[in-house]
Amino acid sequence: MSRNPDFFSDWDDLPAEFFTAATITPTAPLRPPPSAPADTSWPAPSGPAGPLPEFSGRADGIFSPPPRPSRPPSLDLRPRPLRETQAGSFLRAIAAAADDDQIWAAQESGVRFWNLCEAFGDGGARGRARRGDEESAPFWESCRTAPALCLAVDRGRRVVWSGHRDGRILGWRTESRGPLPPPPPPNSSVDQSGDFKECLAWNAHRAPVLSMVVTPYGDLWSGSEVGIVKVWSKDALEHSLSVAIEESHKVSQLVERSYVDLKSLVTYGGVCPLPTVDVKHLLSDNSRSKVWSGGYLSFALWDSRTKELLKVINIDVQVETRFDILSVQGAYEEDDTKINLFSSFKKDKSQSSRSRNALIGAADAVRRVAVKAGFGDDNRRIEALAMSMDGTIWTGSANGSLALWDGNGNRLQEFQHHASSILCICTFGLRVWVGYMDGTVHLMDIEGNLIGGWVAHNNPIIKMAVAGLYIFTLANHGGICGWNLSSPGPIDNILQSELIQKETLYSKFEHLKILVGTWNVGQERASYNSLAALLDFSESEVGLVVVGLQEVEMGAGYLAIAAAKEK
Repeated sequence: MSRNPDFFSDWDDLPAEFFTAATITPTAPLRPPPSAPADTSWPAPSGPAGPLPEFSGRADGIFSPPPRPSRPPSLDLRPRPLRETQAGSFLRAIAAAADDDQIWAAQESGVRFWNLCEAFGDGGARGRARRGDEESAPFWESCRTAPALCLAVDRGRRVVWSGHRDGRILGWRTESRGPLPPPPPPNSSVDQSGDFKECLAWNAHRAPVLSMVVTPYGDLWSGSEVGIVKVWSKDALEHSLSVAIEESHKVSQLVERSYVDLKSLVTYGGVCPLPTVDVKHLLSDNSRSKVWSGGYLSFALWDSRTKELLKVINIDVQVETRFDILSVQGAYEEDDTKINLFSSFKKDKSQSSRSRNALIGAADAVRRVAVKAGFGDDNRRIEALAMSMDGTIWTGSANGSLALWDGNGNRLQEFQHHASSILCICTFGLRVWVGYMDGTVHLMDIEGNLIGGWVAHNNPIIKMAVAGLYIFTLANHGGICGWNLSSPGPIDNILQSELIQKETLYSKFEHLKILVGTWNVGQERASYNSLAALLDFSESEVGLVVVGLQEVEMGAGYLAIAAAKEK
């Protein structure tokens, strides 16, 4: 194929509509940093008080998105990756571990973690800038496992527990591992499946593990589907973690037999006071020795030491379910069997009827809670659960409302600061952060007063965690940003002024000439030489070339030749 001189002429002879120019310019002047005597307080810094300028790209060029009001500077631990690079690597949850010096994340292929001391290093795992994580801070990645759904930090044992879709629970050591080792050669016999392996693993549930929490007594609680809650013994966990890795397959069987099934523990005569809903939330109230468990519209309160069921709570009504009453009813049922040998048929019938009526009454009350929890208003379902330092419990709903509860399960107050759905809540000290479906973050005090807010992501915020001096937000697209705990505050303007001063270091002007055209090979097999002849120009003139190939026309001649070849 030869080049058509009538169509491909000199660059300067092409019409203007063939080109698209893109220029990036600063939107704010460079200003000097503020100065003040050492013995006086620092005034508000000069420079823009609004957010830093942002730029986004699309097919028709570079544009500046609308400003995000009051958005403070952020630490991009993992900038937003491209969606097509996230197959098998989507992040589901994050947690802070190792004295708040590490950020752990649950992903579809295992777990990974970042050391905050390496937050400004080159991206990738083991020095490899993998696709989708080119701009990410250096991270360690585990061996491949089933998708991880939840995380629980065990600070006493320095272990992070991960719950997986296949019903297994895995433990990971959190000790500092130093800098990432260099990647092994491609043909090396070194295991390249991950940077580290689990220290303990066992089959915990038949269904996915949806939530976990560690109590102050050292027990590990895990929740799954249809209201299943299991407690894993402290002694079994500690013994298993102290055994060498070579014998871990033996001790895993010991852990599997050390659990207590709380649902079967409180079931008497086929009646269970727990609603059959997925246990999405588990929260340990260490000051009162209680554990909250529940789904979207109901909760159960447990004694974390005795495993006694204290109360079942619904967002509309509260059903008091005392464990000792159910135990007495169970004892009455046993006594009925013994009395049958010595009492008349009429007396036995009366006694069993009263016992049966009591159980039926309890079942009706539980059934009402279960029906409301399973088929209630979707806008009122509880999506987030957290506890503040004063012992109050915060719940966030899909309609954007926040509810405040005391430690005994009594609702105290309700707030509404935003119309979007609440997906996560994080507390630290006297502050409460709320993450919304539209990517907004709200900051409140422990009394529910709104302090500030900003647009953190353009996707839903699904999880938050406090580590170091930052609160990290995980968006649904996989991006992780860190925000200073003092934000919004005076330090934001100081950082913005310094960044704007150094804008020339991370931004530049670039003019591109883009040629856009189509190429029809005319029912012939295209070759590299024909493409080179088509694009026959000096490399110094090229900015960006886009070639669109038309669909090959199936003419009569081509079909005849193809039919002859088939014969």
